[in-house]
Parts: sequence; C-alpha cells; structure tokens
Amino acid sequence: MLFSFSNHTYAAIIGDIKDSRKLDTRKQIQKNLNHILNQLNTEYSFDISAKFTITLGDEFQGLLHNCTNLLHIIETIQREMYPVKLRFGIGVGEITTDINPELAIGADGPSYYYARKAIHELRNNEKKNKMPSADIRISTANPEHPLTSMFNTTLSLLTVIRDNWTKRQREIIWEYDKFGGSQEDCANRLHISQSSVQRALMNGNYYSYKSAMNNLNNILKEIGELHV
Repeated sequence: MLFSFSNHTYAAIIGDIKDSRKLDTRKQIQKNLNHILNQLNTEYSFDISAKFTITLGDEFQGLLHNCTNLLHIIETIQREMYPVKLRFGIGVGEITTDINPELAIGADGPSYYYARKAIHELRNNEKKNKMPSADIRISTANPEHPLTSMFNTTLSLLTVIRDNWTKRQREIIWEYDKFGGSQEDCANRLHISQSSVQRALMNGNYYSYKSAMNNLNNILKEIGELHV
C-alpha cells in the first residue's frame, strides 16, 4: 500500500557532508552530489514536492509528499557518495508557504524546522561523542512520541551495523541490495562465488538490517497518518 501524507503534511530532508572543508576533492564531491540528486529528482518525481537542491555547498535539501521511498532515497545517496560521510535530518510537518517544485528553497514551515532540528541534534551528539551514533534522525511535533523514539533508536542500531561492515561486505551488500535478484545473480555480477555472497550477507547482518529498514518504512507511515 502506497503511503501519502495528508494534504498539508510533508517530509523535508536536509543532508550535509561531514567535515566537508577537510576534503581535498571538495569541488568534485559537490559535482558528484549534484549529479546524484538530479538522478533522484527524475527517478522519484512522483514522490517529490520540491526537487533536491544543493543549498550551501556542502548542504542539500528536498521536500516529499510521499514517504514510500524516503529511506531508499537516503540509502542511495549514502551508497553513491561513499566513502564520503553524510548526515540526514528528516522533518515531518506542515509547509506554510508556497512551494517551488523546481527548487527546495524558499518554502518554510514546521517540516523544515524539524529537519533542521534533527541535523543540529546529530551534530551535537557527534561533538559530545554520545552513543549510540547515528547519521539519520527524524524530528516531529512530538519528539517523545514512542514511534518517533523507536524510529531514531532503530536508526542508531542500523548505523552501528553498517559501520561494522568490512570493505568487501559493503561492496557485496550494496550490490545485492541495489540490483536485487538472487545471490547467484549478485555473484555473477561481481565474478565471485555464491557462497561468498551468502557469507557476506550473513556476517554483515544484512537480513536483520533490511528487516529493520522495512519496519522503519512502516513507522513512517504511522507517523504521517497520526500526525505525530
């Protein structure tokens, strides 16, 4: 079942590149990011109210009215930008101004306030070395609501799983997740054995990771419907 917010509820996504000023290839990284965002704007045009746009050089944002693919969009950016590290703030709420569908700039309202709050909380937790770590966070009108808390706790646990992947596990898991098919299909694409794919998926806790991501999509549905 596809999930759409109410007529006045949106999900704003604000993302930024961690430690961007320390990166030697900052200009090329920004170029790559812009290319990825343009691809996503085309692929998920039916979900997007305002196209993903780079706003401050190392920061970008977009606005969705349908969250069916929200986490998939974020995962795609993470995968295609790797090894560059990013953080993402998600805000669920209203937009109180006109929306320019071509640029996620200029619109305003609680949805963007909450997304900005989520980004600030991630940065503050990083500075304080608070654990568990996370690189995605959601904020709503009621941050203490059990669904919101469960969402953020699960995101923290998923970050721990993902950060423990070896380089080879990450390559295999992302290949398997991106293109789908069987383990044998993945093995053929990577020119390795099926048992190597199976071992990487099991040792990387892929199936638990994927199950949790699917559960988060269900929580997003509840958050939108209940206006948490």
